[in-house]
Amino acid sequence: MRPRDQVIELRNYVMQPGGRDVLIDLFEREFIEPQEALGGHVLGTFRNIDNPDRFVWLRGFADLDTRFTALDGFYTSDVWKAHRSEANATMIDSDDVLLLRPIAGDVTRDPETRPPIGAPAPNALIVASTYSLAPHGDESFAAFFSHDVAPILKDTGAEILATFATEHSTNNYPRLPVRENETAVVSLMRFGSLAAHAAHLSAVSQSAAWRALEPALTRALVAPTQTLRLQPTARSLLR
Repeated sequence: MRPRDQVIELRNYVMQPGGRDVLIDLFEREFIEPQEALGGHVLGTFRNIDNPDRFVWLRGFADLDTRFTALDGFYTSDVWKAHRSEANATMIDSDDVLLLRPIAGDVTRDPETRPPIGAPAPNALIVASTYSLAPHGDESFAAFFSHDVAPILKDTGAEILATFATEHSTNNYPRLPVRENETAVVSLMRFGSLAAHAAHLSAVSQSAAWRALEPALTRALVAPTQTLRLQPTARSLLR
């Protein structure tokens, strides 16, 4: 098992109508192994089940220096040059990107477990929740999340895979923009099915502990929580 990545990109693309599956087919066929060979770890690839024109994926790196080397290597490679026009034609916007660092948990997976091309997509659901915070409020919120929020989520059926916070270092590969001057904490939760997630939401709504916690949670945020319900694609390691 490789060490836990210390730099994570949460990438949320706006796609041309009908373009998402075209990109997923191309991505899973051509773009995963070349990135992995250069040190860029394709951790998860997802369809947003609430928006057919959104493709979401997670990419990890050992550190920022590795990120630069891996990105520069891939985006100047013959593989990218051969397929970039086809890939870019599927997208409207690819700049909605959070640069993150791990706080708790681990999304590292053995690349040898990646399913082959053509494998069926799993039934699992990954839920990514982004909590928008005041500048540099991530440390205190991460502690609050771990101590107060996470236990209730677990008690109501969520499997919390990992928690991340903003990586405040300057984007060291500006060719690929990220959402700078923002502070956030992101949680990743896994559910076995849509029904399991629905049961979790029902349990949360009926939880006295959650109702008691909500005012403090609301006060900590500067914008509503963004929740993405994500179905892993066929070759996603997170599944």
